[in-house]
Amino acid sequence: MTASERLLATARQVATDEARALEALADSFDERFVEAANLLLAATGRIIISGIGKSGHIGRKIAATLASTGTPAYFVHPAEASHGDLGMLSKGDVVVAISNSGEAPELANLLAFTRRFDIPLIGLSSKPDSTLMTQADVQLQIPAMGEACGYGIVPSNSTTLTLAMGDALAIAIMKHRDFRPENFRDFHPGGKLGAQLSKVSDLMHGGDALPVVTAATPMSDALIEISQKGFGVSGVTDAEGNLLGIITDGDLRRHMDGLLQKQADAVMTKDPTTIAPEALAAEAVAIMNQRKITCLFVVDPAKGHRAEGLLHIHDCLRAGLG
Repeated sequence: MTASERLLATARQVATDEARALEALADSFDERFVEAANLLLAATGRIIISGIGKSGHIGRKIAATLASTGTPAYFVHPAEASHGDLGMLSKGDVVVAISNSGEAPELANLLAFTRRFDIPLIGLSSKPDSTLMTQADVQLQIPAMGEACGYGIVPSNSTTLTLAMGDALAIAIMKHRDFRPENFRDFHPGGKLGAQLSKVSDLMHGGDALPVVTAATPMSDALIEISQKGFGVSGVTDAEGNLLGIITDGDLRRHMDGLLQKQADAVMTKDPTTIAPEALAAEAVAIMNQRKITCLFVVDPAKGHRAEGLLHIHDCLRAGLG
């Protein structure tokens, strides 16, 4: 076997070992998971995650995932906890302590503090008889599968299982609370994820910027509205502001003969494709791409068929959607 073949064989073996470990974890979920989830759901304070070494790195990620999905959480380093950070814990909090062996000495003061002040403790470990698990109110046990290195010294299977347990908790709680993509965006306003979760109402043009005329508007005035607003299109509404149709450059070409003698409702395309203001902007992009159009009028179903705004493909592109 060549050096390259050995590297690839090792990579496949590690991935296979971790996949098997995850299957074992999936089979192991029981009422203890439900107890832990209910404890987190009932917390009136925050979720404190703590762990040392690789468990600490995984704990930081679990805390971040919980916080971003609507469950207030933060990570407390156990060594710092012993030097003042225990003051961050209070009644109503729940502590999740992580240690694969369950015997990390750095956690001792944290465990003692939770017992002294009656703060609920969830232990996450592979050793059910360890100090951590015997002290915990709820025990989340991950399967003891060894490590993918084969020597039991490189945290791999254990960290993967711990991370998966944390993800399972966060997502189970998220779904129980009916935490939706629009809520998720509140915690992720920046970057590509924020753009993907932008609502139509975040990007649309409304108010005086909205190009709109009434059905009886002469086309000479409608052309001025189209030109001034700069979108190359105008909505056509009834007297109550309900959208009846739109006028595009294609409509203008089709009605070029005697155009200025006509009214807006004689030129418009009736019943255009619209979108709701609460819809995701990504959905609007998909509709525009599918129908090969460059803009959508925004209509709020809760307000009849009133024209609320206009979303242009360029607005979506500027926001990072494409």
